[in-house]
Amino acid sequence: MRNGVNVTALVVFVLFFALVTVMGFLAARWRRTDDALHLDEWGLGGRSFGTWITWFLLGGDLYTAYTFIAVPAAVYGTGAAGFFAVPYTIIAYPLVFLFLPRLWSVARVRGYVTPADFVRGRYGSRALSLAVALTGILATMPYIALQLVGIQAVLDTLGVGGSGNWFMKDLPLFLAFAVLAAYTYSSGLRAPALIAFVKDALVYIVIIVAVIYLPMRLGGYGHIFDTAAAKFSAVSPVTHKPVGSMVTGPDAQWAYATLALGSSLALFMYPHTVTGVLAAKSRNTVRRNMAILPAYSLMLGLLALLGFMAIAAGMGKGVKGYNAQLAVPQLFDSLFPSWFTGVAFAAIGIGALVPAAIMSIAAANLFTRNIYKEFFKPDATPAQETRVAKIASLLVKVGALVFVLGMDKQLAINLQLLGGLWILQTFVSVVSGLFTRWFHRWALLAGWAVGMVYGTWKAYGIPSPATKHFGGSSAAIPGIGEIGYIGLTAFVLNLLVAVVLTLVLRAVKAPEGTDETSRADYSVEVGDKALEDAPVPVAAH
Repeated sequence: MRNGVNVTALVVFVLFFALVTVMGFLAARWRRTDDALHLDEWGLGGRSFGTWITWFLLGGDLYTAYTFIAVPAAVYGTGAAGFFAVPYTIIAYPLVFLFLPRLWSVARVRGYVTPADFVRGRYGSRALSLAVALTGILATMPYIALQLVGIQAVLDTLGVGGSGNWFMKDLPLFLAFAVLAAYTYSSGLRAPALIAFVKDALVYIVIIVAVIYLPMRLGGYGHIFDTAAAKFSAVSPVTHKPVGSMVTGPDAQWAYATLALGSSLALFMYPHTVTGVLAAKSRNTVRRNMAILPAYSLMLGLLALLGFMAIAAGMGKGVKGYNAQLAVPQLFDSLFPSWFTGVAFAAIGIGALVPAAIMSIAAANLFTRNIYKEFFKPDATPAQETRVAKIASLLVKVGALVFVLGMDKQLAINLQLLGGLWILQTFVSVVSGLFTRWFHRWALLAGWAVGMVYGTWKAYGIPSPATKHFGGSSAAIPGIGEIGYIGLTAFVLNLLVAVVLTLVLRAVKAPEGTDETSRADYSVEVGDKALEDAPVPVAAH
């Protein structure tokens, strides 16, 4: 690892950053419509994105800077367990292929902008809609913060912002935040959609080069795997067990499998992923993307190998309390030529800007539609909704920045893991509603509450070497005794409560609420006559 500022890498990084900044502001003119002050335009890109734009947008949304850093860091720290992200993304796409086209159709017909909009319309429940909206915002905030953590890791490795008072130290991060806030406010979802082309191209180039070039510098894959195996076979003085493994052992298989399954169920419950789906111009666009997005899972598997390479390169060796999140940036800085280090860091940095923009827009959509309009100004005009959403997106990003600067980075990571647990609890309300109206709205709300309380309580009681609470995501499964993902256990409890209480509430004939959707809404495609009566200005899309 180089000492001081890597000037060549920094220049390349800044050039790419300047390029995407210009693209972000120019995006306001891209596919401009006459009615720009409409939440469909600012928050969903006019619901007009085709197959490739949607593919790049969802890829930029799902595979973030934090993914670039955290997945190899998990492999660096624990070995095989870090590969859970690969099977969960493979499992996710066949699952969501079943229900996301239905969500797109009903949202297009009824003018829904958020998943909470759909829940409100399907069950006639303001309380359940509010629960889904608040859960989405709560789960998104630490996710945005971690994108800024990714940028900060790159800046630290580049050697900028590492000295002086607190303001000068974090000035580069402030500047990155200001750029992100400005072009998101100006261009809405079109900005990350346009920038995603650059981001994804850089990511693919960097990973392909890394898995070919770095092993040549490190003595080949045989030496890389041997070095990693030697590290993981060492016994921890704290746990008196090996620090990791190259293959998931029998004791860890339940935790691995349940984490992968739970994460796959949660992936498209996040508001930002739903936003990317609802921005598609047709139902078939959504279906095609669920078929071709697994290409990113191949990239993810190659990306995970960087964790083993960081071990072979000696990243963190002999450093007490080494931050594994720096393993990949330091690996690139040590072994790549300076100019290509700049390209790699630009991929990570831009890989933070795209999802952070989409996440802030999605959170702003939730606040505007399901809190501001629902509870404070039901007669808000589309222009008023858009203005409130723009301000809300700024406040969300400010909150994430304060979180990053004022709190421990490990806490941000732990809360993001907790966010996955929380967002999974909305699955029953959203996905079941796309197929059946059998569940009672009060039962769904009670199930959500049980899942949230149980999952948070169990996670709070898990310590780690770095923190007393929220130190992990796995605990004993009640009734089975195996160690499994807390989020999936909470999800099962959520579902059981919803089923039992629905039977009880139906037996006592409790009021069920009004369903404003119809059966035909869930299979509508662009060009169908049903869209002619849609409550949104379809002609503008």
